[in-house]
Amino acid sequence: MKNVTIKTISEVTGRSLTTVSRVLNGSAKKYRIKEETQKLVLDAAHKLNYAPNQAAVSLRLNRSLSIGLVIPTLSNPYFADVASLVSHSLRTKGYSVLLMDCDEKEAAEIEAVRLLAAQNVGGVIIIPSGSQSAHIEVLLKRGIPVVCIDRYHENIPVSYVATNHYEGAYAMTQYLISCGHKRIACLQGSHAVISNNLRVKGYRDAMGAGNLPVYSVAGNSFTRESGYIETKLLLQKKEKPTAVFALSDTILLGALKAIKEENIKVPADISVVTFDNSSYLDFLACPVTSIEQPVGDIANMSIKLLQDRIKSHNREAAEQQMKVLINPRIVFRQSVKMHK
Repeated sequence: MKNVTIKTISEVTGRSLTTVSRVLNGSAKKYRIKEETQKLVLDAAHKLNYAPNQAAVSLRLNRSLSIGLVIPTLSNPYFADVASLVSHSLRTKGYSVLLMDCDEKEAAEIEAVRLLAAQNVGGVIIIPSGSQSAHIEVLLKRGIPVVCIDRYHENIPVSYVATNHYEGAYAMTQYLISCGHKRIACLQGSHAVISNNLRVKGYRDAMGAGNLPVYSVAGNSFTRESGYIETKLLLQKKEKPTAVFALSDTILLGALKAIKEENIKVPADISVVTFDNSSYLDFLACPVTSIEQPVGDIANMSIKLLQDRIKSHNREAAEQQMKVLINPRIVFRQSVKMHK
């Protein structure tokens, strides 16, 4: 049957439009509708392939059932995992997802947010690509709920759920120091995002706590190219690094390419670790020790925060900022060697 509506189900089941509507929108228990009636309506809806009219539902609720998901780049496996988990979870909750890939360009992010605001989406989950936040404030002023994942802006009252980037980098650097490494190179990403800067601070503070000078902080983007160039240059030094700490798996891939070209072996000649924990790390010639971010917890918690804000009729409660940091863990593999 085509154009199956609530009226169709009402006619098939012999139940009122009000009863059918209450069963389908999940409020049957509230109105004490009998279980057999609920089953009758739901079975009919399933057999008739009923799907709610999104436009009608949006009009009734005075909000869109679409959620904007703004991602820096899907070429980064970590962001791709986040996008997949968030999108799947939102769809199971009845939302459609408008995915925006910004190619790590702040201008593209600003335009993506503008387009989402124009469509009056029900909410936005965003991983910022840069340091600007005015475009996100526009969403807040329009009453569109926003939650940041992984990266966030400290100067605006937006809730966020993120890995404790500082603690992760600090713990990994401490581990390398405990293995006898002193010349530890840190390959960083974009200077404009807080996750990078917190990771660099964790590295620097751990080096200081170990009474070691900062050997090197190099790089300017979360790309293979940056990892390759900076590692290639580091390996030309007279006093080469004994360990390399890549602040993302994409940077790591570039670093490994440079190391291979110089005929240097991991971990015999140099130790390598990374921040992120892509599935392919187990299948490299030498599996790489990494910091695993709690992607599932971050995705689920961010969606819950967004839903709470969407459902809240109290503007003050909806705007209350939640700052959630989840500690990551180190996944030990074979890429680190004790250094004498």
